Formats: sequence, C-alpha cells, structure tokens
Amino acid sequence: MPVKIKNLKNLYPYDDVAEIYDLPFLELVFRAHSIHRLNQPLNKIQLCTLSNIKSGNCPEDCKYCPQSSRYNTEIEKYKLLHKDEVLKQALHAKENGATRFCMGAAWRDVPDNKDFDDILNIVSNVAALKMEVCCTLGMLTYEQAIRLKDAGLTAYNHNLDTSEEYYKEIITTRTYKDRLETIQNVSDAGIQVCCGGIVGLGEDRKDRIELIKTLANLSPQPESVPINALVTVKGTPLEGQKPIDSFEIVRSISTARIFIPKAKVRLSAGRLEMSEELQALCFLAGANSIFTGEKLLTTDNPSFSKDKELFQKLKLDAM
Repeated sequence: MPVKIKNLKNLYPYDDVAEIYDLPFLELVFRAHSIHRLNQPLNKIQLCTLSNIKSGNCPEDCKYCPQSSRYNTEIEKYKLLHKDEVLKQALHAKENGATRFCMGAAWRDVPDNKDFDDILNIVSNVAALKMEVCCTLGMLTYEQAIRLKDAGLTAYNHNLDTSEEYYKEIITTRTYKDRLETIQNVSDAGIQVCCGGIVGLGEDRKDRIELIKTLANLSPQPESVPINALVTVKGTPLEGQKPIDSFEIVRSISTARIFIPKAKVRLSAGRLEMSEELQALCFLAGANSIFTGEKLLTTDNPSFSKDKELFQKLKLDAM
C-alpha cells in the first residue's frame, strides 16, 4: 500500500503523468520548453557546487553508492571536514559563479552530537557569504530541521531515488516512508525541499513515471528537482548496469518540468558522460540548474572551465 503522508496529495494521477511522458518526443520537448518559458528566466542556469564534507563508512546499502560501508570501493574516506576547509571550498565555488553551495555527509541520519553542532556552525558561516546553503545529511527530525533553518539553511536535499515499488530493489536499510517523512519534516520547518531521483538504476519506464508523479504531488512541490543519471562505480552492486537511453533522460526532465513548473530542474550526476548536444537538449527540455566543480561527492564532474565553454557556445548565462 502507498504510504500516507499529509504533505503528499493526489492532484496528478499516474495516468495523467504517463500520458505526458509518452507523448511523441518532439511534442513532449516542445510542451516542456513552452512551460519553461512561462515560468523560468530564459537562457539562465543556476550554478551549484556540491561538497562532500564527510565521506564513506555509511551503514546504508544503497546499491548505487560507493560510500556504503558494505561495498569494497576505492573512494577516499574521512570524517567531517573542518569549517575552514568547507568555507574555502564555498568561496572558490562563489568565485566561479555558484550561487548555491550544497554539503553532503554520508550518514544514515543526522547525529545529535558535536558533528551536528559543527554542521550548524558551517551553515551559518556559508550563509554569511550571501550564498544559498543546502545540505544532504540523511534522515532528519523536525527538531533538527528547525535548528538548521535557524542557522540559515536555504534548502535540504533528500531524494526519493525511484518509485516506491522499485525502491526496495535498490535500498533495504530504510523505507520509502522514511524518506517521505524527512521531506515532510523539512517542509514543515519552512526549509525549501530539494528532491529528485536517479534514472538508470535498472528501473522500468513506469518507475520513472511513478517517481515524477510522487514529486509532483508533494505539497508544497519541491523548490528544486535533481535528475541524476546513474554513474556506475566499481565495487557497488550496480557497477555493471548499462547506461540509460539518452531520450529517457530527456523525457524525465521534460515531464518533471511540465508537472513541477516553478522548480529548478537540476541536471545532476552523469553529466561527464553526456555530450554537449545532449546537455543542450536537456536545457531545452527544462533543466535550468547544474552542479559545477570537478567532483560530485565521489564521482567525476565537468570542470568549471568546461562548463564555461559550453555556456559560451549556447549563449547561456549563470543566474
């Protein structure tokens, strides 16, 4: 049975989302771009930078993640970075045009200890740089969300990853309901919700449609929707997963733009494997935010200079 969460409505039934997702491809992109033009600044992309402020040794079993302690991967593992190092990274990101600085820590849930106190201090200091501040720290209570809000947090990222039905094929150490409850705690605390998913996990078309349906029915809808394409990592259970068809990525972005028109749709993980032409098509379909910097947590990402070259070719401006 689907989970019952007060902030999850039923305004958009599955069949309505499927009808849009399955439109002829050019018609779908045209509709998405038309809605994009009505709701978003034209030819402008928000630049965000994601810092891995605590790496590895996560007890979760997410099959795609090299930071899980259950898998033998070659990532660097370290405890929470010192505030000065994080602020140095934030300043570098700001100098390269980023307006949002996101911080990720490989925890199952946010610890109520000195580490959380340090996180609150870091959030306050990054906010003082006049940047949007986002964190992704795992599951979060309402009380913790309030403390992050008071410290100056702009947004909290907590992805649903995939459909509720397929979720248990990817993660068993927490439930879909756990994720939705964290999203509700964040929203109830008055923090913007950043919530999206990953395509290419081996899911079916119906799972991608179901994911977008759930995101669209969140109330309020997410302020930003990251669409990640799986980056396979040696040592994880999904290391041999075949890449998803590029047109499915664009369909996912287009459908998200149509049903969540006010959100920033963020073209996230997997961009290094995408051609410039595919990225341009994603922007046409409604993506208007990217992560910049050479690392996206533990996986490679296009460099600042590479993104600047692409923006010059497409005559796009940073927000």
